[in-house]
Amino acid sequence: MADAKKTVLIVDEDPDVRQFVHTVLELDGYDFIEAINGQVAYEKAKEQQPDLIVMDVQMPKKDGLSALYDLRNDPETKGIPVILLTGVAETTGVRFSADTVEEFMGERPDAYIDKPADPDHLRDTARRLLGL
Repeated sequence: MADAKKTVLIVDEDPDVRQFVHTVLELDGYDFIEAINGQVAYEKAKEQQPDLIVMDVQMPKKDGLSALYDLRNDPETKGIPVILLTGVAETTGVRFSADTVEEFMGERPDAYIDKPADPDHLRDTARRLLGL
């Protein structure tokens, strides 16, 4: 029996970034859900239970770090792998990692990728987190 199609939630206020992630990952045949901020992402994750979340950090209304905290502290969403895909280093000059996010927020993303992202690295990271 074939495995069910995996669903990826793409979270970024910039439609071009959402399209980039979609284009990179669509080669693997995933279904996609989109959100424009962390609050919408959290709500969609609870409702639709995606297999993976690729999320920006700097967004209006609710940033990606706050959304990560909420996702990790909710029994319904805590097991969903999260890739933080962010331009924080590019806009602030401060470089973060999964370790520094954990130190700062108390919650760790499954992966942390700086923008602009290398498409092969993003695709390989998604595959690894989805067990493919």
